[in-house]
Amino acid sequence: MAKTKQFKAESKKLLDMMINSIYTHKEIFLRELISNASDAMDKLYFMSLTDDNIKLNRDDFRIKIELDKAQRAITIADNGIGMSESELETNLGTIAKSGSFNFKQENEKQDDIDIIGQFGVGFYSAFMVSKKVIVESLKYGESTAHCWESEGADGYRMADCGKTDVGTKITLYIKDNTDEENFDEYLEQYTIQRIIKKYSDFIRYPIVMDWQSSRKVEGEENKWEDYVEEKTVNSMIPLWKKDKKDISKEDYENFYSDNFHDYNKPIKEIHYKVEGNATYNALLYIPENAPRDYYGRDFEKGLQLYSSGVLIMDKCADLLPDYFGFVKGLVDSEDLSLNISRELLQHDRQLKIIAANIEKKIKNELTKLLKENREDYEKFFKSFGLGLKFGLYNAFGTNRDVLEDLLMFVSSNEKKLVTLAEYVDRCSEMQENIYYACGETVDKIDMLPQTELAKEKGFEILYMTEPVDEFVAQILSEYKGKKFVNISGEDFDISTEDEKAQLNTLNEENKEMFDAMKEALGEKTADVRFTHKLRKHPVCLVSEGDISIEMQKVLNSLPNSQGVKAQLALEINKDHPIAEKLKDLYANDKETLAKYAEILYAQARLIEGLPIENPTELTDLICEVMVK
Repeated sequence: MAKTKQFKAESKKLLDMMINSIYTHKEIFLRELISNASDAMDKLYFMSLTDDNIKLNRDDFRIKIELDKAQRAITIADNGIGMSESELETNLGTIAKSGSFNFKQENEKQDDIDIIGQFGVGFYSAFMVSKKVIVESLKYGESTAHCWESEGADGYRMADCGKTDVGTKITLYIKDNTDEENFDEYLEQYTIQRIIKKYSDFIRYPIVMDWQSSRKVEGEENKWEDYVEEKTVNSMIPLWKKDKKDISKEDYENFYSDNFHDYNKPIKEIHYKVEGNATYNALLYIPENAPRDYYGRDFEKGLQLYSSGVLIMDKCADLLPDYFGFVKGLVDSEDLSLNISRELLQHDRQLKIIAANIEKKIKNELTKLLKENREDYEKFFKSFGLGLKFGLYNAFGTNRDVLEDLLMFVSSNEKKLVTLAEYVDRCSEMQENIYYACGETVDKIDMLPQTELAKEKGFEILYMTEPVDEFVAQILSEYKGKKFVNISGEDFDISTEDEKAQLNTLNEENKEMFDAMKEALGEKTADVRFTHKLRKHPVCLVSEGDISIEMQKVLNSLPNSQGVKAQLALEINKDHPIAEKLKDLYANDKETLAKYAEILYAQARLIEGLPIENPTELTDLICEVMVK
């Protein structure tokens, strides 16, 4: 005779919350029930290891899933240890009571036991898709099976039943469709297979289904017949738990394309296991190309997170820093604390340890790639180097130890990418600085007047063509004791002390002329002076202070920019014929001198790629000077 019982008041509230709030995806009900079935088989297998009367091995176990569209039913059956009447009532009648957790506690010293479900709530996720759930179970060693039946928070019924084989059978009667939800999809074999492949593909026992198929009738040219075959729908053995010597390059690449939907081969796979404060397996991939949205706001980073082969999260963002967000792959750990459901992950000590270890591992593997396979590293850097630079800049350099040796810039020597370490190693002992220049392209930087002198003197220049590059240089400030110096900045001076003294004297002698030119230019420039930094070119602009010309361009290109202005000095080649012309004009025609100042300033802006505020006025001015 069936006995009807009520859930406790607090259990009713928890069940309602479970169904409507805790789980973000209804499809995980199947993951939870399959994990419970796996636990039940683990328990019986564990008993067989300690009881000689139980003649079983792991090959004897399986999970059978059946669909009945007519009855709108799904059944999940296992041949595990089963539950007694009291265990059914304790484990299912008391929400959040976990038989798996108790079993693991009782056998915590045994190394062979690996129980997935420990928190006793996952079973109730079945009510997200079911209007009624029936559990029939016969415990190993008992002769009478028992049935637990419920339609939700109102309560449950207990009774004996006629089940004769050891194990548990759960039948879900699927809800009717609503305007918001299509529950019919859970009665489709391909939907069930997809859910299994997504969440439970690596459960260690076979998950089988009766598969509806068609085949050609032998001897009949155009006749087909339907038939049913039993099909195993999960892989069972995770690739990452296999010995690396048993995995081919092709195996790694196939797993990558199948699971991460990138049909380009990865540049590198990283497969390793860690034991200690946090025990986990990791299989990581470094892609060759960045996804289209990688540098967009909508990109979601993260690694797949498994607990004992069961998918917990598809993208666990906490496992990767933003600058390593390009990494694809997974982590499988038995140590993670799971709260309420396997979807709500505690930000606990184990997770932080794993994340820190992964960051270190990725850095080491990229360093190794740089040393051992330069071509592949450069491919990687061209796809993801910008993200590394932003990572360093956004954290204000706090992670420079992780990132600075991974950075690359084009060198003036061979127009190839070099690391900061390679640049410094090539410097003479007398060179105190790392010289760099900024611009839209390498070719445009090459045309800068300042580049000419630096190259003539034999100095290597780093060409910085990304908007973030100069911000990175300023954040780093120095590398291995050498200061970053922009050749378009006031700090760039590679002249001798005698040359500096001579230049200072020359500028003092012409101070009044420069004051007159500054007056003509108004607030456009902070200073006008002669320089010995130029060879063939007549003029250049030099930035003074923290904001350079390139930084001004970048900041003013951003939304809601405040019109940032770099402080600019107009420098004139002391050895160019224009220098003597200016002196002559100052002595004889100060009005024309003012016009020359405007033209020279406009020329310098054009060289730097800066806009001219009034091109018409400039062309009129040039013509006026030309006809004099």
